[in-house]
Amino acid sequence: MKKFLALTLAAMMLLALVPVVASADGYVIRIYSNSNSPERTTWLINAAAEAGFTISIDDNSVYSGDTGAVQAANENKDADIIFGLNEVRWSQLVNGQYENLTIMDWTPSWAEEVGQYKFEGKAYGLVIQNILMLYRTDEYGTNGEALHFAHWGDIVNCGYTWYRQGKVGGTTNANINNAMLYAYTDPESPAGGISLEGWKTLWAYCAGGTFTGDSYGLEPLIRGDVQVSTFYSSSLYGNIYAAATAGTYEHPLQGVPNGENWQLVEIDDGTYYIAEYIGVVDRPGRTEEETETVKAFAEWFGSAEVQIAWSEEFDSYPCNSAAVAELYDEVPPIYAIPNCSLTIVPGTDMTYAEYVGAHSAEWTNIMTNLGFYWADNANAPAEPDWENLDWATLTQKK
Repeated sequence: MKKFLALTLAAMMLLALVPVVASADGYVIRIYSNSNSPERTTWLINAAAEAGFTISIDDNSVYSGDTGAVQAANENKDADIIFGLNEVRWSQLVNGQYENLTIMDWTPSWAEEVGQYKFEGKAYGLVIQNILMLYRTDEYGTNGEALHFAHWGDIVNCGYTWYRQGKVGGTTNANINNAMLYAYTDPESPAGGISLEGWKTLWAYCAGGTFTGDSYGLEPLIRGDVQVSTFYSSSLYGNIYAAATAGTYEHPLQGVPNGENWQLVEIDDGTYYIAEYIGVVDRPGRTEEETETVKAFAEWFGSAEVQIAWSEEFDSYPCNSAAVAELYDEVPPIYAIPNCSLTIVPGTDMTYAEYVGAHSAEWTNIMTNLGFYWADNANAPAEPDWENLDWATLTQKK
């Protein structure tokens, strides 16, 4: 579990020990990221300044999400650093799918500390997140019954009420879909590489689920509106603790990291992890000295010392094993779940994360064209005639 005692103070002391590096001729390092809440951008600007760097990074009032970050960087042509995103987007960046974005060769001193979370010589992991399915175990949930599924899609037959999202778009929503579709990959399928059974299951998840109007699934679970729900790992514990101590909920979830009235659904397939990475962009016109300053910033930000401070501030879980060793006595339960994103998809030489990257646009188009994730159940679309669909058209954007 987390080493709470004096950890914040220790992280601050470690941060102060990072060598100060002056920016080359006052060079302003231009950063694009989807980890760009106002709190994160303010913290990073101030911490970087203390370490001798001058940076420019927009918060999510300017752009939001991984797509927004990459599109802005590609259009503006002024990026030095990109961090955040996930394996899907980074595989696209590293493979040169964006016209104005080329990731430089770069290997930080801490490269071996991030394990499997790296695109060798290009981009390296900062933090890990995953998608979770959790449930109430009290009288507002399963009343003590343990939930164990083989696949995420088994939720449609669980016999309990569940939250589902109300729109197709969004990083968290996409990763829930990635977890749901994992068991149904079929490289020969014209339906975006997913079997017909997979799309039927995802439709049943939408049709049988409850959309409460909340952006994410933790709040309705805390209120007791549903018995099973989904959420992302980063900030889960903090949100549960805050709700339990706020005094504004009648029957909130209790207990972190070990739930008193909630548990994680045990799913044999595991879950879909993403890692957020950092890479250096080859910006035209930048001098060699300026490039070295940019690399020095990336080296600094991904270091164990800074990732400890970042984790403490924003309740994230570092890729850096040295940072994890300082932060935790043992791996928290939400990060001990098997990772399906890096398994090889049968019939291919791709990891599931790479498979998602290859098919995600088709999946979005299929869900949009068929009307998945309607917000109003009273006006739900009719279930598609699955045996007579034109997948060649449905996989294309309207």
